[in-house]
Amino acid sequence: MKTALAAGLLALVGVTVQAQTLDAAQRKLARDVFQQLIDTNTTHSTGSTTTAAERMRARMLDAGFAPGDMEIVGPSAKRMNLVVRYRAENSDAKPVLVIGHLDVVEAKREDWTVDPFKFIERDGYFYGRGTHDMKDSDASFVTSFLILKKEGWKPKRDIILALTADEESGGENGVEWLLSHRRELVDAAFAINPDAGGLVTENAKPVEMDLEATEKVYADFQVSATNAGGHSSRPVPDNAIYAVADALGKLERTPFPTELNAVTRAYLVERAKLETPARRKLIEQVLAKPLNQIAAAQLSTDAGYNATLRTTCVATMMQAGHAVNALPGAAAANVNCRILPGHSPEEVRQRLVAIFHDPRLKVEFKDNDGSLQPAAPERVAIAPPPLREDVMKPLKAITQAMWPGIPVIPEMETGASDSIYTMAAGIPSYGFSGMGIDEGDERAHGRDERIRVESYYTGVAFTVQLVKALGEE
Repeated sequence: MKTALAAGLLALVGVTVQAQTLDAAQRKLARDVFQQLIDTNTTHSTGSTTTAAERMRARMLDAGFAPGDMEIVGPSAKRMNLVVRYRAENSDAKPVLVIGHLDVVEAKREDWTVDPFKFIERDGYFYGRGTHDMKDSDASFVTSFLILKKEGWKPKRDIILALTADEESGGENGVEWLLSHRRELVDAAFAINPDAGGLVTENAKPVEMDLEATEKVYADFQVSATNAGGHSSRPVPDNAIYAVADALGKLERTPFPTELNAVTRAYLVERAKLETPARRKLIEQVLAKPLNQIAAAQLSTDAGYNATLRTTCVATMMQAGHAVNALPGAAAANVNCRILPGHSPEEVRQRLVAIFHDPRLKVEFKDNDGSLQPAAPERVAIAPPPLREDVMKPLKAITQAMWPGIPVIPEMETGASDSIYTMAAGIPSYGFSGMGIDEGDERAHGRDERIRVESYYTGVAFTVQLVKALGEE
């Protein structure tokens, strides 16, 4: 099966790339793989990444991948990981690793207009939990391996695809487990993580390719209060719910300081070129020295810029009380923080204590297993890796071949991804994908998650080219 080619060849910085589309059979394959992943529930509560891993392994076997080049491994029955090695012939070059998590966040049927665990095409979009985060990219790499295997393509160095568990929640993170227990399966010269960065579109028009060069540190804290409680007919001033609610009100009104680093500064320089004149002026004032705090506050009304400019902490869950006619003996809230590089979770915990300024409250760090600790880790985000030529050349070449003229912009991931584990293990990691998501329509973790149908197919075509380029020594 030969790939249908769109017009043109591009030679850029020594890399020759063909701008591709998928033919009808390849589109069907890409859809079938995507649908199978979306229809497989991989939530932590009721789903299984093992089931998804087994189904993808079966497809790889049918395509001709050797059983010895695939392993399903992990810490527990429902939290297994699939590792597939697209093996080169007689190569001493260190492999390339691609990581993608199979698990998805929870979704309630009553919150959605469609069943979140059924793959649905409607009005030019694919709907379902994971269509954006990140089964679209998982499916694109599986499909690319299948297409290239059928074409008889052989890489000049091994390419490893690790589809993993528990990135979103739970205490059995697949990437962390593989690096700790089966490092030989995933050891690589560098890693690509399509869970970060990627193609940005406006009304389906590509405007930029973001390259994740660093990311924030993720941390959850529990803010809690306890008291004697009592009968609701005899209220007292010391109310656990009021104490926690007051603290959250203070958090809402006390943003963390504005702070730039080398990556966010470079990102703003490039973003300014794409913005309206009014917003461009705000960015220029933020980039000025000294930084203009008024401009920063105005720019921060945009959630994306706000997350880029500072550490963010936000209330996400609450638990309180035990009866409608009783004073609450306890109240607790979860505060989720995304911490700028250079700062530790413990530093942020202490800042929360200072913001709340209430001796009735406890502020505890919530570990991956859900346990509460009186202090948080002191680790800070790892410094950005160098921008490797064997990553940047193909990325720029494929981007320009498929979407001429759009810039490749380094960015700080404002969320968190499994790159924290690969980077900590000494594997330089880079985040990007060809899956175009419209600005303002980012629905990951939200209701009615979706991706444009054509954006998905174009993203798969991008991935086929990327895999071929990464396979060159």
